[in-house]
Amino acid sequence: MVSTTWPGGAELYPSLHILGSRQFGGADQFCIRLVRALHETGEVVTAINRKGSPVAKALAGVGIEQIHVPLTNQWDVWSLWTIRRLIRARQACIVQTYLGRATRLTRLPPAMRAVHIARLGGFYKIDGYYRHAHAWIGNTVGICDYLVRSGLPASRVYHIGNFVPEPSAVSEAYQAGLRRLYGVHQDAWVLFALGRLIEKKGFDVLLRALACLPREAAGRPVLLMIASEGPSSESLQALARELGQQDRVRWLGWQDPPDAFYVLADAFVCPSRHEPLGNVILEAWNYGLPVVRTRTDGALESIEDGRTSLLCDSGDDQGMAAQIRILLTAPETHRRGLGEAGHDHLREHYSRAAIVSAYVSLYDRLMAEHGG
Repeated sequence: MVSTTWPGGAELYPSLHILGSRQFGGADQFCIRLVRALHETGEVVTAINRKGSPVAKALAGVGIEQIHVPLTNQWDVWSLWTIRRLIRARQACIVQTYLGRATRLTRLPPAMRAVHIARLGGFYKIDGYYRHAHAWIGNTVGICDYLVRSGLPASRVYHIGNFVPEPSAVSEAYQAGLRRLYGVHQDAWVLFALGRLIEKKGFDVLLRALACLPREAAGRPVLLMIASEGPSSESLQALARELGQQDRVRWLGWQDPPDAFYVLADAFVCPSRHEPLGNVILEAWNYGLPVVRTRTDGALESIEDGRTSLLCDSGDDQGMAAQIRILLTAPETHRRGLGEAGHDHLREHYSRAAIVSAYVSLYDRLMAEHGG
């Protein structure tokens, strides 16, 4: 096992980052962001993922070594042995896994001096998937508490949040083009929502909330733009028609990146029934958007109701509609203040520099304790 050094003398520990998903959810996107950020700060990183996956495509052509491994299922012994071989071949000091499949297939023999860190962004099943790691990172305090309650040693459980990229510049001409493309009048209020079209994300509640809202607020029409794909797509579009709201909803499909729609929007709505953190909230704050969201675990931990966002109960379409109505009819200074407070909270607690520094410091600490 080897390490190199920064010019100032701080050690750099080669790390492998393993993710077996074929999806492109929050964990996948954060893996991409962290791996790229570590690489850009000079860390020696190798990404292990599935060939053709969204993560593999997103990391292509940026100078990061990628190795594709099947990671097909929990019985994929070939992938397990391949990961062990790669750890030895790359002389990796840190092996960081994301989600259950990659973590379950990463099994370090006692003689191997690398440290296995499992990063969790949800309340996942621990036994059979995560317990064998050497250390665990939860991206919220609630997840860390859950890990300790599950019997993992508190001294090896660490809280490090997520970060989002710097906001992208979107020209007025490009915004105008999007408005023409999706039939959005210049004077319309634009509510924006983003997430996989699945039951736990609560888009059915958001559609019902839209139906509770008047067609105009403060003399301006109210529209909803949803950037997403998923198994509930057809049923949600049918629900919009049933509610008589199809003309007020713009189905954008999957948008990567979605930055232009954050710029176009007047407010962001997160209707999730369950949400440990909510990267989309960080992204909305990144663009200074006022946010309406449900009282999920992540919201109660990271949001001050009435200052950084407006909260409503999960599954409460009328309560959500009421908060949206308050937002749209409030003075412009109040809406702008909500967005600015969220942006300040993001910069204080979820900046790229702070999160990357926390990871590097943890790597240093674990290697020192491990005798690296």
